[in-house]
Parts: sequence; C-alpha cells; structure tokens
Amino acid sequence: MTDRVRAFDTASNDFDRLGHHLWQPIGAATVDRTAPSPGERVLDACCGTGASALPAAHRVGVTGRVDAIDLSAPMVRVLGQHAAGLPQLHPQVADATAWESGDYDVVQAVLGVFFFPDMAAGTEHLVRRARPGGRVGVTIWRKGAVELAGQHLGAAVGAVTGKEAPKRPSGPIDGVNTAETFRPWLEQRGLSGVGVTVHEMTLEMTPEVAWLLVTGSGFVSALSGLDPAQIDAVRDGYLGSLARDGVRSLDVTTLIGVGTRA
Repeated sequence: MTDRVRAFDTASNDFDRLGHHLWQPIGAATVDRTAPSPGERVLDACCGTGASALPAAHRVGVTGRVDAIDLSAPMVRVLGQHAAGLPQLHPQVADATAWESGDYDVVQAVLGVFFFPDMAAGTEHLVRRARPGGRVGVTIWRKGAVELAGQHLGAAVGAVTGKEAPKRPSGPIDGVNTAETFRPWLEQRGLSGVGVTVHEMTLEMTPEVAWLLVTGSGFVSALSGLDPAQIDAVRDGYLGSLARDGVRSLDVTTLIGVGTRA
C-alpha cells in the first residue's frame, strides 16, 4: 500500500465531512459537464466518498449503472453507506489504472489522475474505458489552487519538528494546470472536441474548515509520525499563521476538461 493511499485511509471520515465544503461542489460541477443521462453506464474513478459518483447515480437512475472505484477501502465503505437506496451505484475497491471493464457512456475522474504513478498512461487507460464517442471528464486543480494552505502547514510542521518542511515536488500536473495547457494534453490522451471549464471557487477558511482541510485531505500525510501533542502544536501553529496573515479564504479553483473518445 502506498503512503498516499494510507493517508487517504486515515482521512476518510474527515474527508467525508470536508465534502460539504469542498469535494461535493467540485464533484457536482464535474457531473454537470459530463452530463450522464437516464440509463447510461458511468465509471467514476478515484471516487472517494462519492462527491461525483452520487450525483451521477441520481442522473442515470435505476435503469443505469455507476461503477465507483477507489484504492481506499475506508472511503469506499463510507460511499457504500451513502449509496443506500441507490441500487444503480456500485462502489468497489479497485485500481483505476488497472480497471478492465469498458464501453462506458461516461468516464469521469475528479481530482485523482495526478496521483497515478504515470499520469499520462493512467489517464489514457481511463479514456479507453469509454465506448467510442463516449464522454470523458477529468478534473484537476488550477495552477496555484490550495497551495497557500500547504505552505502554512509545512511551516507549522517544520516549527514543531525542527526540520525544514520539504517543498512540494514538481510533477506532470505542473505542466498542464492551466486551461491553455490542459486542453491539448487531454487531446493527446485520445479525446476529441475537448472543452475546459474553469470552475472558480474559494473555500472559507474558518478555523474548523481550515483544520478539516488538513485532516480530511492528502495534507494529512504531513502529520504522519507525529504524536498527539505535536499534532496539537502543528494545529495551533498552522491556524495561528493563517490568522496572522489574514487568510480568510483559499483558492480552490479547478479545471474540468471534457471530451469524447475518438
């Protein structure tokens, strides 16, 4: 199991609590763009606790089907609880980069492809899960989104541990996280007629939500190995620095790219 999966396993309950503030609006915006119709088959990759899988299931109705997959078993269990009364929604623990079922009318992946070991190859695999002419939607953070929170958290962890906070490593996402670069990147993955929507959004950073962003997202990995007293100290330092710098909201804008499988 990778450290990233362990982090999301740890974050599963708070991830779901954060959903109302962050994941659900982003998931709903993506489903508005992929537009599943009654009776269609949908693959929701990197489903988390269902921010995009649940609205997709409501759209396809009982004559459709949504396969929602994620590597985190705790998150899939939470989604299973939310799926009560939705027989068309099928949550499963599975690796999106190795999922073999295909011929979906819609394939969607919200804030997940940048975690793939090979972002390009993994996205191409998802594209091939759609039927020819099927719709594929991929959502990523826009350049600069959520980074301010990571900077404050890293500084707080460094102050508590006495170690310099590691900088976020660069990766393939850094070359495609603008509307101008995301579109051709998706076309190179096998999509045609790609449109990219900039979903402008800010997260109100009350102390509760600001800390929930840490414990309910991949940021929780920064707390790995710390004891409870250290975690409390990180929380105080993180929230204190946000307050001192007057950070009351956070840019959480995403790019939603949708095209058809060629």
